[in-house]
Amino acid sequence: MEYNPEGPFADPCPTKTRADLEWDRILEALAERCASRAGKRLARALPFASTRAEALTTLAEVREAVELARAGEPVPARDVAELEDALDRARIGASLANEELRAVLGLLDAARTARQYLQSRRQIAPALYAACATNPELDAVARDLAAAFDPDGTLSDRASPRLEALRAERRAVRDRLVRRLEDLIQKHEDILQDRYWTERDGRYVLPVRSDAHERFPGIVHATSASGATVFVEPRVLVETGNRMKMVDAEVAREEQAIYAALTARVTEDIESVAAAARALAHADVRSAAARLARDLDLTFPEVPEGAFAVDRGASEAAARPSSIALNGGRHPLLALDGVKVVPSDLSMSTGRAMIVSGPNAGGKTVALKTLGLAALMVRAGLPVAARDGSRVALFDVVLTDVGDDQNLHKNLSTFSAHVKNLGQILGETRPGALVLLDELAGGTDPREGEALAAAVLDSLCARGGTVACTTHYEGLKALALGDQRFENASVGFDLATMSPTFRLVVGVPGASSALAVARQFGIPGTVLERAERFLTKEAVTFEQMVEKLAAERRALELAREDAEREAGASRAKRRELEGELERLREKERGVITREGEALLASLRRAREDLKAAQSRLRGKPTEEDVRAAARAMDAVGQKTSIGGELELRPRDEPPARPAIDPAAVRVGTRVYVPRLRAEAEVVEVLSGGQLRVAAGALKLTTSIAELRGAAAAPPAAAAPQQRRVDLDAAADADVPIQTADNTVDLRGLRAHEAVAMAEQFLDRSLGAGRRVTFFVHGHGTGALRDAVREALRGSPYVARLRPGGPSEGGDGVTVAWLKW
Repeated sequence: MEYNPEGPFADPCPTKTRADLEWDRILEALAERCASRAGKRLARALPFASTRAEALTTLAEVREAVELARAGEPVPARDVAELEDALDRARIGASLANEELRAVLGLLDAARTARQYLQSRRQIAPALYAACATNPELDAVARDLAAAFDPDGTLSDRASPRLEALRAERRAVRDRLVRRLEDLIQKHEDILQDRYWTERDGRYVLPVRSDAHERFPGIVHATSASGATVFVEPRVLVETGNRMKMVDAEVAREEQAIYAALTARVTEDIESVAAAARALAHADVRSAAARLARDLDLTFPEVPEGAFAVDRGASEAAARPSSIALNGGRHPLLALDGVKVVPSDLSMSTGRAMIVSGPNAGGKTVALKTLGLAALMVRAGLPVAARDGSRVALFDVVLTDVGDDQNLHKNLSTFSAHVKNLGQILGETRPGALVLLDELAGGTDPREGEALAAAVLDSLCARGGTVACTTHYEGLKALALGDQRFENASVGFDLATMSPTFRLVVGVPGASSALAVARQFGIPGTVLERAERFLTKEAVTFEQMVEKLAAERRALELAREDAEREAGASRAKRRELEGELERLREKERGVITREGEALLASLRRAREDLKAAQSRLRGKPTEEDVRAAARAMDAVGQKTSIGGELELRPRDEPPARPAIDPAAVRVGTRVYVPRLRAEAEVVEVLSGGQLRVAAGALKLTTSIAELRGAAAAPPAAAAPQQRRVDLDAAADADVPIQTADNTVDLRGLRAHEAVAMAEQFLDRSLGAGRRVTFFVHGHGTGALRDAVREALRGSPYVARLRPGGPSEGGDGVTVAWLKW
């Protein structure tokens, strides 16, 4: 395998790697989730990315398909026919058959659906949109094809005027034939085998008894199996039958001409049709990848920078950092088989080797295959079987030696085949290579095998490979103690249950536990005792050290599990308290909502009372109307006064303020109203120690005893706000009542016309003794409103003015009090 550091990269999955890691099973699982035959074929030959940009683009496409599926809008996939052979024949001028043309139509319909789907989601799936784009001009081809076929798939009479005429003639000829046949059945019923007619070789015949066929003039075309029936074409129908055959031939020729014309129409855009077929297969595979990610709980890892890119002038090992770190990595094929997989954290980097040890059947080989499959899946644009936060580099090649390659035909023993593979792997290892070795240098003398294994690992790391191997050699386990390039990892073994835990732990070597396993499976104790005596002192010491480390690790795991349980209980308690707090808040919101609704209801009733009073005073009110209006206004005043139904209730009393001197209270005096927690201005002094005060647009009646002195006025006068106070703080002792007599409508007039009419209305109102007037100018652009209010401010007749209230027309009305 030749390595070119500056160009595209070769297949990362050699034949042995494909077999060792069972890569084809991953592809088959992907193909099973495809909807179309073309998609299945593409999935079984899923290509690996040859550049980093291509790999990232492929991952982005699958990620978008996954997100769309999670949103309930999966990429549409349809089982469309494969058309490569048909399109190749069309390129050389052959006509496509009915089924092939309809298959092209189905392809174009699917392409239009996919294009519309991706067009509407272009912003959230740009990579898929770019990869699966099709030519919109194919819609015209689809319309031409659709117009030529009926819903049942037959060629339509509308396909050409000549076809329509020929088919009409054929129907007419057939009708004549059928009518004559029915007449003959009635006439010769005595010599017929049954009352029906049929076709033989395109000729219309009657079933005549064999013993009477000489009495029936015609041409015999066939006999029944028993020989009792002779199928005879009546001689009187031969000429009509001949015409029928000729019309059929003309219809067939016209149909072939139409098929040729439709094929030519397809050929005009044949490359776009072929591209649409490829785009649909591509989209089908991406949709299948999303389903595979859902079924196996796959996630998208981070792809580190630097892989697939060698900087000139730098060493390969430094320029091509290749690392892999799986958080909770799982073997995807075991998950595919429904096996409950114990997740493990796996981490490797360039120029380093991870040495995995532990008991047999503990999951060492599974860990190697998990690493290899993750590397291949990322190169193929697929997510990996791990948790979020994992990191997988884009490896150039994955080299494996997993399994038994004994071959009697080539005189290769297990060890010989293993060594041959090691030689090839050493020759191909370079920066960017992931090397996975199972039972490195096993199957030979332990001392020589251990030495060979150490030398191979040293050479692989020196060549810049990212290496992981499994072993039972104690010498390899000890390598990590003196060389930082090597790191121990182990699969756990529970001595209490005498069974592996399948959980990989990094940083600690694992005991092979061969004697313990042998004891579990029935080897006599005397044999095991004799075996222990054969062990060297160093081996026993090393095994005891490993077991001690394993025990300490287990204790730490138990402590961590206890801490996690306590943390989980704390989180659960916190969620419970947050839920209770939210429930109390919801209850409080409900109370506030009910009180607010009651307050709004009271406001609506007060407004209705005021409207009723206004309606009584419009026109020419009687004394009883005036008294009823006064009673309604008094009722509203009681509701809005201190202690009334609509009084604002402050929660906290502000700092104490000094009481006010009743003799010093005059109109315009600033006072502090404790119940409102706001300052107000005295607008009227009433009898009995009562006052009318205004706080902004709010006016209420209160007593002098409840008021406090206002805060000292700021040194700077608020002169610019004088006009706003003039408008917003109405200081009339009574609620103004709008009637038809005190209202003038200025809407629709020009500004100078409205000002003139307003001045005339002021004159009339003064003459009539009115105290308040209403000027209706509407909202509009505000020009008419501003002109009217400016004129009223400058009028010597106007004491004050303000905008209309909510029940008076709002800012579209100006209320003015006249000077008496």
